[in-house]
Order: sequence, then C-alpha cells, then structure tokens
Amino acid sequence: MSTYHDRLAALREELERRRLDGFVVPLTDEHMSEYVGAYAQRLAWLTGFQGSAGSAVVLPAAAAIFVDGRYTLQVREQVSPDLWSYQSVPETSIAQWLETHAQEGARIGYDPWLHTRGWAKAASAALAARGATLVAVDTNPIDAVWPDRPAPSDARLIVHPEGLAGRSSADKRQEIADWLAMRGADAAVLSALDSIAWTFNVRGADVDRTPVALAYAIVHADATAELFVAPEKIGGDVVQHLGNAVTVRPRDAFAGALRGLMGKRIIADPERAVAAIFSELEAGGATVVEARDPAVLPKAIKNDAEIAGHKAAQLRDGAALARFLHWLSVEAPGGSLTELSAADRLHAFRAETGLLRDLSFDTISGAGPNGAVVHYRVSADSDRAITADSLYLVDSGGQYQDGTTDVTRTVAVGTPSAEMRDRFTRVLKGHIALARAVFPEGTRGGQLDVLARQFLWAAGLDYAHGTGHGVGAYLSVHEGPQRIASGAAFSGGDEPLRAGMILSNEPGYYKAGEYGIRIENLILVERRDVAGAEKPMLGFETLTFAPIDRTLIDVALLDGGERGWIDAYHADVLRVIGPQLEGDARQWLERQTAPLDREQRG
Repeated sequence: MSTYHDRLAALREELERRRLDGFVVPLTDEHMSEYVGAYAQRLAWLTGFQGSAGSAVVLPAAAAIFVDGRYTLQVREQVSPDLWSYQSVPETSIAQWLETHAQEGARIGYDPWLHTRGWAKAASAALAARGATLVAVDTNPIDAVWPDRPAPSDARLIVHPEGLAGRSSADKRQEIADWLAMRGADAAVLSALDSIAWTFNVRGADVDRTPVALAYAIVHADATAELFVAPEKIGGDVVQHLGNAVTVRPRDAFAGALRGLMGKRIIADPERAVAAIFSELEAGGATVVEARDPAVLPKAIKNDAEIAGHKAAQLRDGAALARFLHWLSVEAPGGSLTELSAADRLHAFRAETGLLRDLSFDTISGAGPNGAVVHYRVSADSDRAITADSLYLVDSGGQYQDGTTDVTRTVAVGTPSAEMRDRFTRVLKGHIALARAVFPEGTRGGQLDVLARQFLWAAGLDYAHGTGHGVGAYLSVHEGPQRIASGAAFSGGDEPLRAGMILSNEPGYYKAGEYGIRIENLILVERRDVAGAEKPMLGFETLTFAPIDRTLIDVALLDGGERGWIDAYHADVLRVIGPQLEGDARQWLERQTAPLDREQRG
C-alpha cells in the first residue's frame, strides 16, 4: 500500500468486515515498552508518526492522533491533517474523545495485549456514557492489512556478566521470592522487558536502542522461575547461565501458563502488565493482586558495580562527544554539514571506542528550527543544513555493556543573538540549581522540578517536557520509577529519590520555528553529609563530562556560585576527558574548559 490514505482505508474496510465501528492504535507492544520492535510499529505504519509516544483512534468517518507537548510540532510534520485530527495530551484523552465522537451503539475495538486494564476500564466507562461498547479483539486488525509486516526478531539472548551486574540472577530471584512471601503471594508475573533482562542477567537485541529480548517470566515464591522465550533464541551458554531453577518455555506458552495458575495468589503490575494478562489469570481461577513489578525499584537503585560501570562508560562516551564537538567547531562554519552528516559522524566517534553496542536512542540532531522539535528525528526528507548564526542541538547516547549514556549539548554556529544567549543562560542556571540541590530523604522528583524552571518562569518562559528521567544500567535510557517532573502531563514524578538512582538533568527552551536549547547531564543520587543535619540528606553527583558552549553563556546573568560551578565542572571535564584527547582536539578542550574570565564576567 503506497500511501497512508490507502492504509487507513484498508483498516476501515477490515473493521467493517469485523463489525467494529472503530479501533484504538497505541504505540507500544505486549510489554508496554516505550521503544518497540519493528513488528509492533503499527502506529508508524498507519499514520507516519515517528515519535516514541502517541496513540490514535480510527472511526468510520473520523480519525485522531494523540500526542503530548514533546511532539506538537513533529506530529504536524509527519501526519497528514487531511486524514487525522491532532489531539493534545493531557488536555484531552482517547476516552474523552471517544465519549464525544463515538456513535451511540458503536463497537470500538482494542487489542488487550497492547493496553493496560486501567485504560480499558476508563475507555469502557466513557463509551458507556455514549451507549457504546469497548470490544477486545482476538487478533489485531492492523496486522491483517499490513502486508509486509516484519517478523519479531530472532536474535539470541546474551549473558550479562555478573561482574557488571553486581549481583547474581539467583540472588535477585531470591529477593523477589522474599518480597512475595511478605505479601502472601505465590508468584509474580514479569512482562516489562527491562525487568526480565535485569532479573535474569540477560540482554538481547530484539528492540532497536534497548538491549532486551522479547520474553515473559513468572517468578515463584520458592525463587524458581519460568522464562517464556522463543526456543531458537536460547543458546547453551544462556541455559547454563540460567541454571536448573529457571525453566525455559516457548513464548507462545505464556497465556496457557497464566491460565494454569488456578488457586494461586499472583502479583501483576497494573502499569506494566497488559489487560490480557489479567484476563488470562482470572479466567484460569487465580487471585490477582495488583502491585508494582518487584524488579522495578531494585533495578533503579544501582549497586556499586553498576555505578562503576556507568562511570567508565561515561568517560569514554564523553571523550567521543568531545572529539565530535571539536570536529563540529572546525567543520560547521564551512556550511557543508547537515543534521544527518553530523549525527553519522557522532555515531562514528562512539563506534571508534570499539565498545559501542548500539545507540541508546535515535540521535536528536536538530539545526535551527528543527532544534525546537523536542524529540526531533532527522530523516532524508527533513535533513537540514547547519547554517551560520544559528543553534544546533544534539541529544544522543550510547549503549555500552557497562553503561547507558544520554547527553545533550546546544552549540552556537557563528554568532548567537542576545536572545539566544539569554535563554541559554536561563536554562543553564536551572541546570546548575538542580545539580547543586541538597534535599532530605523522602524527597520526590516532582518537588525538585521547579529548581530547573525558576529562571525561565521569571521571564514568562517554560518547556513542555519533564526535567529528568531515570536511566538503566545497559538497559532502557528511560527508566522508572524515578523522575524529575511535575504537573498532570508528567505523572510518575512522585517516587522518592534514593541513593543509587541515576537520572537526567535536562531543562530546555524551545522557540517554535527558530531554535531549541537543552543542556543535559546524567546525575547520580548520593548521600550527603551536612553539618548539623537532623535527618539523612541526599544530593547529586554529576556523571556526564562534556564542555558547555561558552559563547552562549551570558556571564552577567550568573551569580558567583553559578560561575564557580561552571568553572569547577569544566575543570573536571578537562581532568577526566583531557587525557583521552591529543593534538588539536586536546587544545580545543583546554580552551573550552578554561575558567570564565573577567572580560566575560563584565
């Protein structure tokens, strides 16, 4: 099918054949993943939308696509307004839209393997108000009209060394077993791919940019487990690694295994387990207890080995980024670079380390107005030249066996305007305020979010994304439950921060049609000794080392403490990255990390 018009028409014909009056299309897979394999890219195939969060609804005479503030510009560039109406989340939701647009008596289909039970209940209630019904489908109708749909990956699982994991899989399963015993439960269902990878100390190559394998697991109260994965993906090394306490079963046996847990008390995560998992458990006679996946919190709190690995990854990644930024400083003024050529060169610098396994996400390489598209994804069609007197924003990261990186730098090409320098410095001040924060145990990320926004707010400015997300240990670049975010758009920012958690610190500013600014480092929550403190205190250690563009800093807007932070940070960058560079690149780094001088401060 050559056009998105044809694809939408084919889906409508398939829905009519199935006696459905609509269908909901999420951007996820059976594991509620953020990044999904090619076989699950149904939303992109149907609409053309390439973002990492969104959903759509198709009715006989109307169709809508739903995105949040990160994708307001991107969705308009990639999705035809002739076919789809644009809906902004959280101002509206699929349930609210259906309540207004579904016809009385309509049967709206959904795939229970792609939605949570909570979502299904909310959508059912909204439709009931219209006299309409939400209908679970046995097979996804998009799959029936997608003629060249890719098959799921057959890549083999990889053993993740215990020296990097810091704990054995047996130890992790025992922790989950103890957790189950405390709750009087017989087993826990794990369906989140990163939870399975972490629990069993395995990695995979089934999802671009995230080293996970398509699998399900059931961990029992005696610390044994069943791992459901396609047999051809398991080699002898993985079988030996898993040991006798883990039974490997075909992935397609998972639903039947859930139905076989009759009379058992089973933990399932309402946020991470799809509606079909609850339905299968209940149909089989199990008692389902809703609770958070027991791997989520221990996975988020990094142990000493994971922290050491992450720091090692950051040092080599920082050197690769410094080489790129030096190269950019030489090549960009000539006007020959584009977003794609720059992203490719940055990838090459990382690959030259010899240890890069993958990028941690598609590089956001945004020149000029494309930098204002928060989660911009450059393509051959959108590729823009990096021109003089503009800003270039590059948000990128690598997957290394010892750590996952994520860093954003905004660079002035030529002479930045006074407005650009003002906005950049306000973003920098917010970044510094968060980096320097000291706070008591029990503090939530949402309570810290204002620190990063305050200087933008003072000028009547803001940004439409969270300030910080969790990061995995050679796992997902976006990892919960910790976040630094606030407001209805950023649910999940109320998890208490704990020592060992890694997050991003990434305030920004975006002027639609002109430029974007973001400064992102990764930070580690650590314990802080505070003289006279009456309760345990925490703070952040900055883990990312890369120079911040001096030409964009309006030093007159900084106070002494902020100037001191920048000088100290740049001294650290030179100390740890400098020895990895030589020649012109080393000299460039020395200039970029020199203390802010008196002339600048004036």
